[in-house]
Amino acid sequence: MHPEVVDRPENWPTLNREVQASGRIQNFIEDAIATPDGERLVRQWVGHPGAVAVMAMDADDRIAVVHQYRHPVGYRLVEPPAGILDIDGEPAIEAARRELAEEAELAAADWRILVDIFTSPGGLQESIRIFLARDLSKAPLPAGFQVEGEETDMGLYWLPLRQLVDMVYAGQVQSPTMVSGTLALALAIEQGRLDRLRPADAEWPARSAKEHRDHEIG
Repeated sequence: MHPEVVDRPENWPTLNREVQASGRIQNFIEDAIATPDGERLVRQWVGHPGAVAVMAMDADDRIAVVHQYRHPVGYRLVEPPAGILDIDGEPAIEAARRELAEEAELAAADWRILVDIFTSPGGLQESIRIFLARDLSKAPLPAGFQVEGEETDMGLYWLPLRQLVDMVYAGQVQSPTMVSGTLALALAIEQGRLDRLRPADAEWPARSAKEHRDHEIG
């Protein structure tokens, strides 16, 4: 065992920073940074507010999924209900509850953290917390919520977890949240660790690191 070999926050000195473009959700940033041995590197990356996703599983081990068009990749993807963390100060679990109600009209009595991921850490700041939601019930759309954009053309489907696993290995599911959530959940069930998953409000170190980086950028 090597207990020191884990993901941990680390921040090499920034020698120069330029925000080259700012968008509605994301920013394009170029940093000059110093390595521990003094080398100067230039790295370009995309800032992102982060997101949550929900693996909602019913009593028959079926998963609620949406089938959503994603323009950057030119695909309609099978995905769990998900959304960006775009409300200042909103806890991740509350965002997950809101997204599950908005995209699936579902509520859950049992919430756990399934897995945390960085979607593309070589160039994108986005971190996603994937929750497991169980003991499901119907829920109304949140007050004031209006379906718009790609969400007007996506359906809700119930797929058996075992089928989703097969789809992942067949290359029929490619969304990082769907792949990570599916395989993490299948393994958790196999290992009997569902009731040992982290509580829904557990610390999320990636968010603290993001807040520090955002403070640097100003």
